[in-house]
Amino acid sequence: MIEFDERLRAIRDSHREAAEDLRSRALAVDADPAAMEQHLDSPAFAMIRESSIPRAYRTGAAAASRPDRGSCLESIVGLVELFRGDVATLLSCPSPALAGVFVELLGDEAQKARFYARLADGRTWTFFAMSEEGRGNDATAMESRLEPDGSGGWLLHGAKRYIGHGARGGIGVVFARTGRSPLSIRAALVELPAPGWWAEPLEMVGLRGAYLSELRFDGVPVPGDMLLGQHLPVTRRGIWGALTTFNNMRMQLAAAAVGTGLAMAEYVAEHRKTAPGLDRVLARTEAARHLVHEAAARLDHAPERGYLSSAAKLGATRMAVETAHWAGAALGPAGLLEHPLLEKWTRDVRALEFMDGTSNIQRLHIARGYQSGDADG
Repeated sequence: MIEFDERLRAIRDSHREAAEDLRSRALAVDADPAAMEQHLDSPAFAMIRESSIPRAYRTGAAAASRPDRGSCLESIVGLVELFRGDVATLLSCPSPALAGVFVELLGDEAQKARFYARLADGRTWTFFAMSEEGRGNDATAMESRLEPDGSGGWLLHGAKRYIGHGARGGIGVVFARTGRSPLSIRAALVELPAPGWWAEPLEMVGLRGAYLSELRFDGVPVPGDMLLGQHLPVTRRGIWGALTTFNNMRMQLAAAAVGTGLAMAEYVAEHRKTAPGLDRVLARTEAARHLVHEAAARLDHAPERGYLSSAAKLGATRMAVETAHWAGAALGPAGLLEHPLLEKWTRDVRALEFMDGTSNIQRLHIARGYQSGDADG
């Protein structure tokens, strides 16, 4: 079990306060995720943006209680508390998000400066476009392609689906191949608007704040200096960077499941003081939180070893879905109608199962990690 020192307690407490602001906006964001202007200057959104931008690119000084961006554990401690406020509202915030993780990992200084300059207004969303319809979890089977334009740049062709903020993003990362081998898969920094780019939001049941979208590319121009990882060895450019980023994403999704599970259990405790099974549910949510903290600490020591992060995501999402079932029953036959916030959370948690690999995919990751020795130490 991870023991909290004074710094971790300060991070937890400051993010817990911001969670109340997120929760107060949750139903409005769910009802109309396109109407975001009223939320963009909120204290919680300011904290999220400040915490996720590297110090060199911030316009102001960060508070001492903000997580160290190099520490997965500190980030996850804060995120669990924010997700207790509302996961979809947090995801609706304009921030570097996954694209920022990848740009930091593979971008050169000019690319990083260009990326973070676009985010300075607090009103620019980012996108991380890898998933394609019909390709499942096999990123190496993607069909999007980058073709030389004859003058040192590239033309992007293809399509992506289930891309967060794809239909309202201003800058982001798009994966495509320059050839047929897995090593030919590259990531390009794409800035919008651009000719040949088409995007449309998808109809969502849960996590509406994430604004999942469908994208199509018909010769979108990509300057030659916008391919990420040019300064790195060929084996460290595309898929390697994506796998390292996904280990980080998996921890964030596990934190989202834990935070939402805690929120639902505490909500029921507030409204039904004699709810059957409450003690057991609270114990399970706390156990999931401890596992997520342990996995985050492990990832700080070995960022490429994703065994425990897969185990944490698998356990946390299952706990959250089962907690949603229990919460609906605990509040009675009309409970979800009488408590719209809880009804929204029961929709949101089901989406976590399908992000960054379903539970069956996580079981495969866990099995392979165990066989390769990643479970040790």
